[in-house]
Amino acid sequence: MSDLCWIEVDAGRLADNIAGFRRLVGPEVLLAPAVKANAYGHGLVEAARAFLGGGADWLCVNSTFEAERLRAAHVDAPLYLLGPLAPGRADAEAALATGCRVVVPNVATLDALAAAASADRPARVHLKIETGTQRLGLEPQQALALALRVGDLPHVQVEGACSHFADVEDTTDHAFAQSQRDRFDAFVDAAGQAGVEFPMRHFSNSAATLLWQEVWYEMVRLGISAYGMWPSKETQVSAAAQKRNEAIRLAPALTWKTRIHQLRIAPAGAFVGYGRTYRCHQDTRLAVLPVGYYDGYDRGLSNAAHVLVRGHRAPVRGRVCMNMTIVDVTHVQGVSEGDEVVLLGRQGEEEITAARMAQWAGTIHYEVTTRIRQGLPRRVV
Repeated sequence: MSDLCWIEVDAGRLADNIAGFRRLVGPEVLLAPAVKANAYGHGLVEAARAFLGGGADWLCVNSTFEAERLRAAHVDAPLYLLGPLAPGRADAEAALATGCRVVVPNVATLDALAAAASADRPARVHLKIETGTQRLGLEPQQALALALRVGDLPHVQVEGACSHFADVEDTTDHAFAQSQRDRFDAFVDAAGQAGVEFPMRHFSNSAATLLWQEVWYEMVRLGISAYGMWPSKETQVSAAAQKRNEAIRLAPALTWKTRIHQLRIAPAGAFVGYGRTYRCHQDTRLAVLPVGYYDGYDRGLSNAAHVLVRGHRAPVRGRVCMNMTIVDVTHVQGVSEGDEVVLLGRQGEEEITAARMAQWAGTIHYEVTTRIRQGLPRRVV
C-alpha cells in the first residue's frame, strides 16, 4: 500500500451522519444513501459498511459493476440501481443476479428486465417520472402505460415510483421544486385511479430531505449529506429560515493526505513549474508533493489552493502537474522531507473543506471528492 498519497475515511462519522438522519425522518421512512461514484470518493465498500452500521436500510448504486463489488464484499443490503442498464440482456441479468431494484426510465429497460426475470429471480422495478430535469425518465402518460403493461409480464413487479429534483440546492426559491412535486403527486393519483398502486414513492435528495418532511414519502435517497457535507449554502440558508439547521449535525468524514517528497530552495526570481506561471519574489523554500491531477487534485488549483503542513497553510505555487504539486513552505518552521501534508481535511486548528477547494478550482464540492482517484488507498479510521 502506497504511503505517498492516501485517503482516511472516518467510518464513525459516516455512521453518525446516517444515525442523525434516522432521528430526523423516524423509523418508518427508509434511508437509502448513495454509494455511487466510489461513494463520492470515500470508498464504495468502506462507506457502505459504515452507512449500514449507522442504520441505513438500502444503498443506491449507479451500475451493476458497483452492485457486484458490494456483493463480492458480502454487503447484503437491498440495492437500488439508479443508473441506466447497458443495452441487451447481460446487464439486466447482472442487475437481477445481485438483487437490485432497478429504475426504469424507458421501454427498453423494462423489456430487458422482463426477458431476464424468472420465478425465483423477479424484477422489482421503480418507474422514474420526468418532472423537470429532462434526464432519464418517463413522461407521466408513458409511465402509466408502462405500469399497466407490467400486469401482463410474468415475474415483473412495479415496486415504486420516483423522480428527482432539478433545482433545490441552487436557490432559496423553491417554486420550481414544488411544481415538480405537484406533477409527481398528480401522476401517482392518476395511476391510482387507473388501478395502479405504488408501494413505494421516493423523490428526496439530501436537500429535500433536510428541508421538507412532506416529500419524504416512503424512502429518501441521501447523497452528499450522508458524507457530512451540506448540499449548498442555499440549502443551509433555507434550513436556517425554517429553523431546521439544528435538527441534524453533519460531519465530514474524508481526509486526503500526502507527504513532502523533496524540499528545495529556489532563489529570488526563479520560476516554478510548467509555463513559468509563478515567480519567486524572494529565496523560497519549496516542497514537492507526489500528487497531481491524475490523482484528482484539480489543475484549477494551480496558484490558488493551500495545503496544510505542520498546522500551517502552504500555498500552491505554479501549475499542478500530472503527478506532482509544489507548495511554498518558507514560513513553516521545522519542516522536513517526509512530513505529512493534508490536502483536504483538518490538521491542527486549520481545515481545508471540500467546499473551499471547490471554490478555488471553480467547481462544486461533489466533484472534489468524487474525482479523487479510485486507486488511492482508502484507510478506515
